[in-house]
Amino acid sequence: MTIRLHAKGLTKTFTLHTQGGIVLPVFVNIELTVKSGECVCLHGPSGAGKSTLLRSLYANYKPDEGQILVEHRGERLDLLAAEPWKVVEIRRSTIGYVSQFLRVIPRVGALDVVAEPAIANGMPAEQARALAKTLLTRLRIPERLWSLAPATFSGGEQQRVNIARGFIVDYPILLLDEPTASLDAANRATVVELINEAKSRGAAIVGIFHDEEVREAVADRLFEIGSQATAMAVPPAAMAKACA
Repeated sequence: MTIRLHAKGLTKTFTLHTQGGIVLPVFVNIELTVKSGECVCLHGPSGAGKSTLLRSLYANYKPDEGQILVEHRGERLDLLAAEPWKVVEIRRSTIGYVSQFLRVIPRVGALDVVAEPAIANGMPAEQARALAKTLLTRLRIPERLWSLAPATFSGGEQQRVNIARGFIVDYPILLLDEPTASLDAANRATVVELINEAKSRGAAIVGIFHDEEVREAVADRLFEIGSQATAMAVPPAAMAKACA
């Protein structure tokens, strides 16, 4: 299997300037490799740095040291050394990210919010809107809401729009930050289906899944982030015990 994502020697600290410059270590010397068709679950106690690592892999945060190597259009690039315009290009077509919260332009309808990433990648607008309708239907967003701005929706509805937007492009790499946190059982099952479909087409997925059933349904292995600002890989045989 192709290595889609390789994080090498990642170290991240936060400096609390309002607290006298206190330096807070988050993680040290992260080594993470994710292959095509694989879903790796970031696992560890609250505050261990799972979300910080996920945001670092998307270049929202810049680690103090290390590299994040990604396969982008046949090239192997270091996301941390890339020019800002290149990071935007990589995000557009290579790395998808589903955060916990939907952040979109106000007053744009849900259907257009979902279709936009596909159109930005060159898909004809009519085809993108048709695919957006399919995803919104699968995620049980009623058609009467499709023309309305998601800001008027419930938290769970917004999250489902967010998921549809994240899955409308066949990204080679997908980063998922608790995608099922606000969802009922039926919609959690749909998200599991979408994740496994993405794995089947060869996507490399890194996710945070606090729901044990979801984690067991999609994760091929855990990547344990400890409370001592270190990280280690957990082999598949130990995953069931680690999830308990």
